[in-house]
Amino acid sequence: MKTSLLLSLFCVSTAALALADPLPSWNDTAPKKAIVEFVEKVTKEGTPDFMPPAERIAVFDNDGTLWSEQPMYFQLFYAFDRVKELAPKHPEWKTEEPFASVLKGDLKGVAASGEKGLMKIVAATHAGMTTEEFSKSVGDWIATAKHPKTGKPFTKMIFQPMVELLGYLRANGFKTFIVSGGGIEFMRPWAEKTYGIPPEQVVGSSLKMKYEVRDGESVLVKLPEVDLIDDGAGKPIGIQSHIGRRPIFAAGNSDGDFQMLEWTTAGSGPRFGMIVHHTDADREFAYDRDSKFGRLARGLDEAAKRGWAVIDMKRDWKEVFVP
Repeated sequence: MKTSLLLSLFCVSTAALALADPLPSWNDTAPKKAIVEFVEKVTKEGTPDFMPPAERIAVFDNDGTLWSEQPMYFQLFYAFDRVKELAPKHPEWKTEEPFASVLKGDLKGVAASGEKGLMKIVAATHAGMTTEEFSKSVGDWIATAKHPKTGKPFTKMIFQPMVELLGYLRANGFKTFIVSGGGIEFMRPWAEKTYGIPPEQVVGSSLKMKYEVRDGESVLVKLPEVDLIDDGAGKPIGIQSHIGRRPIFAAGNSDGDFQMLEWTTAGSGPRFGMIVHHTDADREFAYDRDSKFGRLARGLDEAAKRGWAVIDMKRDWKEVFVP
C-alpha cells in the first residue's frame, strides 16, 4: 500500500514538473535557459533588473520567425493567386514582368524582379479593395491554401516553440507584438487566432489608404502606393509609430530584422535579442547567407558580440511545427 502511494505521488509530481515547463518543445540548451533567466530576472520585484509590466514589450518578426518562409514569403503565394484570378482583366500581364513570370510559375523570374517587382505585384493585387474586402479575401485564401512542399495549410507551418514562447511571455506580463515586413492588413485577419496577437498589436508594411463613402457606407480603400516598408531600418520606425515604446525583447531570423534587434538591445536596462537560424533541412529548411528570402549574414556575424541568442533550429527545438 505504501509503495503504491509513493508511486502515485511520484507520478503526480512528475506530471506536475512536466506541466511546469513553460517551453516543452525546446531542448534544454543554452537559448532556452537564457530566455527563462531573462524573464525571471525582469519580473522579480525588488531587484535592480525588475521591469514594470508597461515596459515588458516583446516584438517578433513573422516570416521565418513565427512561421516558415520558404520557398518564398507566404503573402506572395496569396498575391500570385490573386494575379491569376485577376489576369483575365489584364491581358497585358502575359508579357509584362513580373506578372508574366507569375503566370508561368517562374519563381526565379519573379525573384529577379527584386523588391520593386514584388511591390508591383502587391500593389496590383491588394489595391482597390476596401479593408473589409481585403480581410475577407485573405481569410478565405488562408482557410484553403496549402504549402507547395508539405501540403499543409499555411497556418500549420507555424513554429510550435515560438507559440510557446509567446504564451510564456504573456503569462509573465509581457505584451507581444508582430513587427513584420509582411503586410499589416494581410496578417491581421488570422494573427489573433493563430498567435494570440490581436490586430492592434500587429505592425507591418502598408499601402496608403483613402476614406470613401460607397453606396452610403463609410469605407477605407487601399491605394497602389506604399506607406511603410516595415523591414530593415523601417522596423524601428514602425515600432515607434505604432507602439510608442522601445521593446525589451526582440526576435527575428534575417538581416531584415537587424535594426529591430539593434534598436531593442541598445536601450537601457535588461534587454534580449534572439535570432532563429534555419538549420534543419529534414524538418523544415536549411538556409542563411545565400537565400533570396530570409537572408541571414550580418546577424550571424555580429550576434555573439552583441549578446544575441542564436536559436539553432535543429539543435534547440524538439518540435518544429504546431500539431
